[in-house]
This record gives sequence, C-alpha cells and structure tokens, in this order.
Amino acid sequence: MSPSDNSAAEGRGGEDEPLLGGPGDASQQPGQSIWYNLILGQKAPVILTKYTGTAPIAQAGIWILTATVWASVFLHPVILFSAHPLLNAAGFLFVVQAILLVQPTHTPEQKREGTNIHAILNGIGVLSLIGGLIIIEYNKISAGRAHFGTSHNIVGLVVYILFILQALVGIAQYYIPSIFGSINNAKAIYKYHRASGYLILVLALAAFATATQTAFNDQLKIQLWVVIVASVILLVGLLPRIKKAKFGF
Repeated sequence: MSPSDNSAAEGRGGEDEPLLGGPGDASQQPGQSIWYNLILGQKAPVILTKYTGTAPIAQAGIWILTATVWASVFLHPVILFSAHPLLNAAGFLFVVQAILLVQPTHTPEQKREGTNIHAILNGIGVLSLIGGLIIIEYNKISAGRAHFGTSHNIVGLVVYILFILQALVGIAQYYIPSIFGSINNAKAIYKYHRASGYLILVLALAAFATATQTAFNDQLKIQLWVVIVASVILLVGLLPRIKKAKFGF
C-alpha cells in the first residue's frame, strides 16, 4: 500500500468511522442531500446494510414514542394540561431529528450545513420543551400543587434545565466563539457538548418513563413497557452512528 493509500485509509478510519461498524459506515456521501441522513446516513440501495440502517431503527423508536403520547392525549378530552405532554413529545422528536441529521457529517462543508440545520431543529425542539415547562408550571401554580412531589417532577425539571443550557452552549460555541476566548477554545469543548447531548437524551427518556407513574397518566394510560421498548429501539438506532473521532477516540 502506498503512502497515499495509507493516508486515505487513515482518513476513512477517522471522522467517518462510527462507534459500531467500519470506516465509511453511517457517513454522508459526497453530493448526497443532508436530509438523507435522517433515514440512512450512507447511500445504499438496501436499508439494512451494515450500520447504514440504524437511522430507520432510531426513527422507529422516536416515532413510536411520539405517536404513543399524542394518541393517548387525543383519545381523551383535551384540556390545557394536555399541551404539556404534546409539546414535550414534539420537542423531543425535533431534538432527535437534529442529532440524526448531524451524526453522519464528516467533511467541513457537511459539518457547516449540518450544524446550521442542527441548530434550527434543536431550537424548535427546545422552544417546544419550554412551552411544555410553562404549561406545567402554570398548572401547578394555579392549582396550588407541589412542584417536586414526584420523581417525574424532579427528573423533568433537570432535563428542561439541561436542554436549555445545552442549546445555549451549542449556539455560543459555534456562532459566538469569542465568548470562550478564541475559536480554538470553543472547538475544544465540542466533544463535551456532543457527549452531554447523548447523556441528556437518555435522561429525557427516563423523564418519559417516570411520566407513566404520574396521576395524569391514570387517564392517559400510557404503558411503561411501551416507553421502555421505544426508548431501547431509539438508542439501538442512534448510538451505533456515533463518530468515535468526534469524541477524541
């Protein structure tokens, strides 16, 4: 193998090598629309080829979760509080799409486009989540209810705060890097931003799970096992697409 071949191999084994799979798996291909990342991440005629097919698995998980929440709400009389689970599910859906879209990017051009769309989708998602927070706070204040009476209240609030902080840090490090002293300083925390994003996502799934144990769910009757299964499917599809090089390993 020539030196140039070695360099090419090293490149293929870097930014475009996912956590599970080989170099080039789950990677956006040259000339490929970035929106294709939402369903595959690599140009292939067959959906389930190596690890290119994990995006559809993730989509199945998030859409099962979202559809379960929305269907359960609309199968019962809609009240003001109904907006809380609706907005939360919609917001989380947008956040997951934002992650799926940016994961396969690996060239500078792809990353720029991916980051801009990632920011927009995340912005919509976080605003939706904030709407869900406002609804629940209004409901508790108007009814004189305790704010931290259940595990769902506590986990939910932590998730809201973390999502907001994550969005603010992400916007600042990419669009206003001077806040961190320099562009290099801002880039140095990219990997921590990515890692914390996945951790927050898992915590958000825990919030959905604990929601099944609340009094309001006595009416909605969302089953815990459905949330767990949907969460596992989502993670099985999402985690294999993680790019090792983006975390420094």
